[in-house]
Amino acid sequence: MSILDVHAHVWPDAAAERALAHSIDDLRRYGDGKVRGLLASMDRAGIDRTVCLGVAISPDQVAKANRFLGALERDRFIGFGSVHAALPPEENVAALRDNGLVGAKVHPLFQGYGLDDPRLHATLSLMEGRFAVIVHVGAGKDPRTNQGCTPQLLAELVERFPRLDVIACHFGGYRMLDVAEDTVIGLPVYIDTSWPPSLSELDTARIKGVIERHGAERVLFGSDWPMASQTDEVAAVRALELSAADEAAVLGGNLERLLARLEGRSAEWEAPRSDG
Repeated sequence: MSILDVHAHVWPDAAAERALAHSIDDLRRYGDGKVRGLLASMDRAGIDRTVCLGVAISPDQVAKANRFLGALERDRFIGFGSVHAALPPEENVAALRDNGLVGAKVHPLFQGYGLDDPRLHATLSLMEGRFAVIVHVGAGKDPRTNQGCTPQLLAELVERFPRLDVIACHFGGYRMLDVAEDTVIGLPVYIDTSWPPSLSELDTARIKGVIERHGAERVLFGSDWPMASQTDEVAAVRALELSAADEAAVLGGNLERLLARLEGRSAEWEAPRSDG
């Protein structure tokens, strides 16, 4: 069984320490945010491939972030780049396509706009049916920025873009699980299992029930490294005591199928067009 992690953050060596300084203040670090550190963590945890997420804080960082993620070694890493609402939609999509990226991360806590921003919607409209988007949902910084990524706004986004492959981080509501259970669980959206510092801090029976209600086929293992230990998070999923089939799906099978579909779309765009 392959294990795939849908949620990790990595930066160029020179930028990693500075980038981590801007993360949520009360979270412990379990790694250095560098490529070598992530590879070592994956090997310890028995993880075959990891999705690496880009978060461009400002529009001028998008192109650089996406070049870095697109250049990662693809046998072990899957790059999900960044988009920014302040850029023209066509420029956002080109920065993904030109670097061979199959998805993007949207993180309202750090990017200065909410999930209800019409400028973001213009980009997601172009991504629909072509790219996936993984979205931070829930609390984390301060009350003002938290309002830009609530479970309710995520639900509205899913309704607005029914053909967009959406992955809602943190069961659809970090530190807002009560609301997520009423709002996100059961929607036609993927959810990931990341909950730093650890999924194991949540009630096991409750999370098992959430997965059963949502449908295990739409749940993806995510660690949120380096804000959590990949080894501990694999163990936390196994401690849920799902059926063997559901555990295999959550730990890797579901993401393998999604990636195959996304990479198939990418290959179609890159295929040479016939003049005839």
